[in-house]
Amino acid sequence: MLDVLVRGGTVVDGTGAPARRADVGIRGGRIVTVGPDAGADGAARVVDADGRVVAPGFVDIHTHYDAQVLWDGACTPSPYHGVTTVIAGNCGLTLAPIAPEHEDFMVRLLARVEQIPIASLAAGVDIRWRTFAEYLDAVASRPLAVDIGFMVGHSALRRAVMGEAASSDPASPAQRDAMAALLRAALAAGGFGFSSATAANHRDGDGRPTPPNFATPDELLACAEVVGEFPGTCLEVIPGSFMVGFTDADARLLAELSARADRHLNWNTLMFSPSDPDLWRRQLAASEAARSRGGWVVPQMIPHNYRTRTDLLDAELGFRNLPGWDRLFAADPVARVALLADPETRRALRHDLATADNPFAALYRDHLPRVVVNDVADPDRFGDRVGRTLGELAARRDDDGYDALDVLFDLAVETRLGVGFCRYAYDEGDAVIAAQRRAALASSAVLLGASDGGAHVDGTVNTEYPTATFAELVRGRGWLTLEQAVHRLADVPARLLGLHDRGRIAAGRRADLVVFDPATVAPGPAELVADLPAGARRLVARAVGVDRVMVAGVDVVRSGSLTGDHPGRVLRAGRDAVTVRARA
Repeated sequence: MLDVLVRGGTVVDGTGAPARRADVGIRGGRIVTVGPDAGADGAARVVDADGRVVAPGFVDIHTHYDAQVLWDGACTPSPYHGVTTVIAGNCGLTLAPIAPEHEDFMVRLLARVEQIPIASLAAGVDIRWRTFAEYLDAVASRPLAVDIGFMVGHSALRRAVMGEAASSDPASPAQRDAMAALLRAALAAGGFGFSSATAANHRDGDGRPTPPNFATPDELLACAEVVGEFPGTCLEVIPGSFMVGFTDADARLLAELSARADRHLNWNTLMFSPSDPDLWRRQLAASEAARSRGGWVVPQMIPHNYRTRTDLLDAELGFRNLPGWDRLFAADPVARVALLADPETRRALRHDLATADNPFAALYRDHLPRVVVNDVADPDRFGDRVGRTLGELAARRDDDGYDALDVLFDLAVETRLGVGFCRYAYDEGDAVIAAQRRAALASSAVLLGASDGGAHVDGTVNTEYPTATFAELVRGRGWLTLEQAVHRLADVPARLLGLHDRGRIAAGRRADLVVFDPATVAPGPAELVADLPAGARRLVARAVGVDRVMVAGVDVVRSGSLTGDHPGRVLRAGRDAVTVRARA
């Protein structure tokens, strides 16, 4: 007798094969039969999937749930969108190994780089571990709704070995050996590999470049060699030059790191630009060149037209980063409202935005009329603005000189900064960007994902990428078929990581399933909710059209809400992942 029978659904099995009507039988947390008569022997529970797609659970290899998992074992919002397996510890940022004297530095580093409220980390993370193995055990002791694995972060290794000098000096040969020993112990405990990053915007809690910025290529290569000693491992490395399409030196380094470990190396994310239409091709060229050097470099891509939220109150992303606008954010909120009401300040801010030779300022200049009012603190008074673009609101006023920037200033003053805005990454009508995105999607070298789940919590909700892919790229644009989308969201990342028992619906595989309505599946509204420890806010988007999400045959999401069940577990490389070689 089966534990669960998912009956009458359209099975999209993850292989890319055509969808077919079939039942899925589950016993002991695994799929035991798939076919028209899967329930012939009966089942303790029957799930009616008529009219629904049944797909394998999606695998997200780039998250930062290292802290959040300690207070939220469901790693929301990821499971709302069908994600059943996540990998954390990316960008060189992990909470282990860690010594008592380094706790403050490491927590503030995570808070600054990944924009997680420091008050939430202080209230929600009780560090009772020292080694990476102890950290994995601490997470494993928590109730988990999804499966989670962890990379080993370069910043933690450097700080553990070098102390304060990790943020200023190259490592000596002895220090490189000590880092290699720590990494070896972490991988033996089940770490999924080694992560590092030197992006220009990655700063520690004191505003200094993160520790990997001071590492030599020899240090990185020594770590890559250690990765190659352990089964089921990989590399995640993001050099700062990716934003211009990689320097030759960085492209060579990525290839050599992958070749030295004999494992794939992934990085994120591909970028698309109307002013530099070949940027993504130059980024992708690093992957193509790596193959000739015996490496395997995998770029990640945010597949959908993603949204970011900002405001003029306390959001880290957005307006705060505009050149010259620091004069505004240097003031307290009350004084800031007065400044925004002042004509002279407005003229100065407008001038700075219009004249700054800065790609970020150019982005906002181009997109400002299409920025959407996402939320207001007083919906009774200002709710009619929600969902409207600044351009639409400007057009309501019979004044040729009144524009989107005026609306932004006026709304901020009227609401006393109680208004949030969302900007979509791309103009829907931009044929140049559309052509770049479609061409990148067509490349089999590109991995869909890059969610950053658990990070940038009040500014982005890229965890919605699976449901957004179905809504925009399958149903909306037709750039992917349903079968292609499921294959690339589930099977491709599972096989890349060597997760041999997931990513497909087949007998013997883990019963991680998503049941959804292909006609309506989509992300829901982006809502700012105060559900973090210490009452801090984050942006959350639930899903529309997702009936249920199952982990090991147990519902963890039903009708858009968590069930409270916790069938998830900590994944460990070597036990749960097999080796996938770069030179295979």
